[in-house]
Amino acid sequence: MKGFSCILALFLVIIIKSGSSVGGDLQMGFYGSSCPKAEKIVQDYVNQHIPNAPSLAATLIRMHFHDCFVRGCDASILLNFTSSSGNQTEKVAVPNQTVRGFDFIDRLKSLLEAECPGIVSCADIIALAARDSIVKTGGPSWKVPTGRRDGLLSNASEALAQIPAPFDNITILIQKFANKSLDSKDLVLLSGAHTIGIAHCPSVSNRLYNFTGVGDRDPALDSEYADNLRSRKCRTQNDNTTILEMDPGSRNTFDLSYYTLLLKRRGLFESDSALTTNSNTLSLINQLLQGSLQNFLSEFALSMEKMGQIEVKTGTTGEIRRNCAVVNS
Repeated sequence: MKGFSCILALFLVIIIKSGSSVGGDLQMGFYGSSCPKAEKIVQDYVNQHIPNAPSLAATLIRMHFHDCFVRGCDASILLNFTSSSGNQTEKVAVPNQTVRGFDFIDRLKSLLEAECPGIVSCADIIALAARDSIVKTGGPSWKVPTGRRDGLLSNASEALAQIPAPFDNITILIQKFANKSLDSKDLVLLSGAHTIGIAHCPSVSNRLYNFTGVGDRDPALDSEYADNLRSRKCRTQNDNTTILEMDPGSRNTFDLSYYTLLLKRRGLFESDSALTTNSNTLSLINQLLQGSLQNFLSEFALSMEKMGQIEVKTGTTGEIRRNCAVVNS
């Protein structure tokens, strides 16, 4: 028995040192034997289509973020409302009404189902596509361990309550992140994804036209920037269609300019400006700006890896949806 114990111990050491296991029961290369081409299929499709629609990179990383903040990274954001479910799903909740890219995920799912039916989860497809699309647009890469399973439930009210909103103050933001085991550093770094992508006027109209309910604007917003937004972009308080750059002049480049704008009081959302109202988060912003771009990209990658493992479903929990929009019958 003693010899057997030594062999077992050695075997366990070899497994641990092989490095395939990751926290939360996710693994790098989880589909290595069950669907060897899975990650390449996602990457190839992303590489083929993102150059023609680079703004999709920002929408896919946003989808990943919004998915993980409600019931964990389980593709619950993709579920459609059905009469049998008895509730509105996350997809129709206010925070998700401007999320795009659902058809992109559906096309990826079709390719993977054709290759390996019932093997690759929709949750993993979101996580992989988000990473690969950011890389294709010149942004950072990060590790995406796989093995997530898809959730069975989706509720609009949970999305409204749990996803950080553009109107949230720093206290609420820190609490919402803490609820998902993310700290203030993760808050500052993940907000850095606003260096790419777009928003719409409703997310900022109150700051411009009616901040305290008396027809005023947010004094925390740089007056020249506010004047520009009012005269050239959101010309009325009821504009629901005009697109705004979250990082004007640099929206297609994953860089540090978002943080530079924050210090100039030119963060688009109240939640952006909020990062400068707390001594800890303000210090983190200054540290990033004093460091190199590579340091930011590396730190951002670590926070993305952390976020991608929020409350994941693995093993026999959940299911592998055949169609990302509906639970298996």
